[in-house]
Amino acid sequence: MITSNKTEADRTDRNLAARCRRGEMPAFEELYRRHSGRLYNVACRMTGSAADAEDLLQDVFLQVYRRIDSYRGEAALGTWLYRLAVNACLDHLRSHEGRQQKATDFIEDVEGLEPAANPSWQPDRALDRLDLESAISRLPPRYRAAFVLHDVEGHTHDEVADMLGIEEGTSKSLLHKARLRLRAFLGGGPADDAGRPAAAATGTGADRRRGER
Repeated sequence: MITSNKTEADRTDRNLAARCRRGEMPAFEELYRRHSGRLYNVACRMTGSAADAEDLLQDVFLQVYRRIDSYRGEAALGTWLYRLAVNACLDHLRSHEGRQQKATDFIEDVEGLEPAANPSWQPDRALDRLDLESAISRLPPRYRAAFVLHDVEGHTHDEVADMLGIEEGTSKSLLHKARLRLRAFLGGGPADDAGRPAAAATGTGADRRRGER
């Protein structure tokens, strides 16, 4: 059923993309309604700011309007949209990276951290949502992207790799390092069997986790 629904969604998206390329504004408005909520959530978690997320969402859909002709269907339209959104967020975060430097310098060499027997982690107490979001905001941009897309949004590593334009192994490495940094920021604790940190605090990714491929 999930595969069937995904196939139907992909078919609908490709049809909308074709109509957008023909300049049909109702199709573009439908595309916005179908995807803006998810893209806003990613932007909000990536930037930690509702106002910045709103601005980035508008920028992303302006890019979509201008660049829809470049979408040829090699990847799902949703993946292409996520890629635009994540790249916009990364550019935004890099422009503000100097403000974050003091927060990340003390563990810049993450390889120097002593890993636990299980490298994944979940805190030993229920974290307040703001605690987790504050910790996520201290991650370097690429670590934050991998963590948000995989552990919060529930995408698989091959999907994350496609969205970020990296290898699947790099996605796994970025996520591993992001979890180690979050452990350092939050005081850490044992991981759950799935290795998902504080999913209950976010109330998102764990509910929709798809099996890793």
